[in-house]
Amino acid sequence: MIMGLIIYLEVLHINTTTMLILLIIATVLIVVAAVISFRLGIAYRKKIAEAEIGGAEQQAKNIIKEAEKAAESKKREKMLEAKEDAIKQRAELDKELKERRADIQRQERRIQQKEETLDKKVDNLEKKEEQIAKRNKEIENKALEITNSQKKQIEQLEKISGFTADEAKDYLLKSIESETRHEAALMVKEIEENAKNEAENISKEIIVTTIQRCAADHSAETTVSVVPLPNDEMKGRIIGREGRNIRALETLTGIDLIIDDTPEAVILSGFDPVKREIARVSLEKLITDGRIHPARIEETVERSRKEVENIIKQEGEHATFETGVHGLHPEIIKLLGKLKYRTSYGQNVLKHSIEVSHLAGIMAGELGCDIRIAKRAGLLHDLGKAIDHEFEGSHVTIGADAAKKYKENDEVIHAIMAHHGDIQPNTVVACIVQAADSISAARPGARRENIENYIKRLEKLEEIANSFVGVEKSFAIQAGREVRIMVKPESVTDEETILLAKDIVKKIEADMEYPGQIKVNVIRELRSIEYAK
Repeated sequence: MIMGLIIYLEVLHINTTTMLILLIIATVLIVVAAVISFRLGIAYRKKIAEAEIGGAEQQAKNIIKEAEKAAESKKREKMLEAKEDAIKQRAELDKELKERRADIQRQERRIQQKEETLDKKVDNLEKKEEQIAKRNKEIENKALEITNSQKKQIEQLEKISGFTADEAKDYLLKSIESETRHEAALMVKEIEENAKNEAENISKEIIVTTIQRCAADHSAETTVSVVPLPNDEMKGRIIGREGRNIRALETLTGIDLIIDDTPEAVILSGFDPVKREIARVSLEKLITDGRIHPARIEETVERSRKEVENIIKQEGEHATFETGVHGLHPEIIKLLGKLKYRTSYGQNVLKHSIEVSHLAGIMAGELGCDIRIAKRAGLLHDLGKAIDHEFEGSHVTIGADAAKKYKENDEVIHAIMAHHGDIQPNTVVACIVQAADSISAARPGARRENIENYIKRLEKLEEIANSFVGVEKSFAIQAGREVRIMVKPESVTDEETILLAKDIVKKIEADMEYPGQIKVNVIRELRSIEYAK
């Protein structure tokens, strides 16, 4: 429309300013017309909306009225229903009240009847109490009469016997004590014989089975090492100029070399078996090599030490593999390997420990115990002997401390402590390890000792037996595995021989160290001699 006006004005040849003014006026008129039409539309719509709102309000009022009427009718219905329910409930309550009253009346009647019966019983009890009181008085009177008669009888007995009551009691107690001691000794003997018969049969069967299943060869070993020489000239080379070679070897190994008149042999002496083995290996290598001087000795000793340490580790691992004991600390395995070079009465301690482990495992299986713990305790029971030359104390205490240090099982530690009776064994495994240790040590050829120690042990055994009162003579026989004791028949009774044997056993266990076990045989012989003239 605007464009049309512009074209029309251009046709009329009106100038530009006039044309702009006219254009603005036309635009304003158009905007005013649009605003007026918009307002008129709004007013019209408003009237329509007000009319609709008025109709809706009227409808809402109508709905509210109808709802109020319906609610009023429902309210009346509910009120009627509630009244009817209340009437019914009241009727039911009245009925329950009547029934309860009837029950209460019945219970009151029962209570009255019970009270009457109780009154009767109370009367009867009062009568009985009176009768009992009379009887008690009669009994008291009779008791007084009895005590008086007893006093008279006691006085008469004292006059007749010549003893007072206290003296008679002492006499009776002494006689009873001697009789009971005699009977107790007989009973102890009988019980011990029965227990021994049963226990010996079972234990013999288990031990024999165990020994048969675990047979081992034994060979006694010496505690010194002897190195053979190719010739006697080698002794001079080992000693060296002014003794420098032998001093270097003794200093580096800590072992004494004894070079004496023994032909073609050098003796190595030392308390540490591992160091002695290092010295032996080093000396054999030096002899084979032929070059013997301080520098070569130092190099050879160091190489031999590494070899021996490697052998120790391998031997410990082999022992755990052979016994089936796993999970040991590496340091414990090394200590086990050191036992290869340790002997006890000529018996190799590592072989002994392996054998004890097998024996303990077999016996534990027969007795239904934990085989794994028994074998573990058997293998480690002599662990302290690997380092007993390095620490003070017995190998039992040292071994238990080492096991504690490396977090070993408490039951295994207890078995180590108890295997020589240092403490009382509290577990079956500890007792099994004790028995297995004794079996391994008591095998023929397993252990040996020199003649001096052997004679001293026999003398000590007889000395202990002779120290007891009533012993006449004692004889150590069977290489000190049995002692026969002759007692004086006038000083020791048959029953007292049992107690004497027990006391001698305790004394031997406390004062002596010995392999295996010692049988104490107490003999009482009564001889009656008469001469016919």
